Amino acid sequence: MSRFRFRSWAATHPGARRALNEDSFVDLPGLGLWAVADGAGGHEAGEVAAVMIAEALGAIPVDLPAAALLAEVRQRIAATHLALRAEAARRGPRAVIAATVVVLLARNEHFACLWAGDARAYLLRGGALSQITHDHSLVQELVDAGAISAAEAEGHPRANIVTRAVGADLDDFELDKTTGALVAGDRFLLCSDGVSKCLAEGELVALLGAPEGVPPTELLLAAALAREAADNITAVTVEVLPAG
Repeated sequence: MSRFRFRSWAATHPGARRALNEDSFVDLPGLGLWAVADGAGGHEAGEVAAVMIAEALGAIPVDLPAAALLAEVRQRIAATHLALRAEAARRGPRAVIAATVVVLLARNEHFACLWAGDARAYLLRGGALSQITHDHSLVQELVDAGAISAAEAEGHPRANIVTRAVGADLDDFELDKTTGALVAGDRFLLCSDGVSKCLAEGELVALLGAPEGVPPTELLLAAALAREAADNITAVTVEVLPAG
């Protein structure tokens, strides 16, 4: 029997400057599955890609063991990737229908995080925030290569270019994965880049770790809107609680 139970919140908003929301999310604490999908900017039908990912994950059976759940997530996202590429090919040679995605799975005493693109996952533990995903983006590649600093990456003119996404023109598409042990009191944040590019990590710590009363997702969205977020903003937060 698991030592933990989970409480989660999810919220999304078009942002301060956009009429269309191309983000989608999955919030299934009973299954131990959460996700954020962000339609790739600059391409057509990004919201179609994000919704297809969310619907595929949301239809996963609830009674799968941990290993089967992980395999099912991979299989469903891979199938969605192929379906999006086929639809893009049907629309024309220049069409791209894609979305970034980040998925959190929690079962028993462990978690797994899978992602493609620059939708992010953070873990707040003991008051310290760590980013547990690594962006698939042009600016992150420049940072990794030492060509620019992390500070220079903020506000970089090509910061919106991702190098991996579900539905992108990639034959060798795959999700990256990281795993770890759960600790009571952990708080996870999954978010689209409309949140991570708008709020500094210090603000994320304060908002994600706010005392009970107001859902942390509402605080995060309110803060991003106060900054006049230029992109869609979506946040899913997950709290790890003792089973008792």
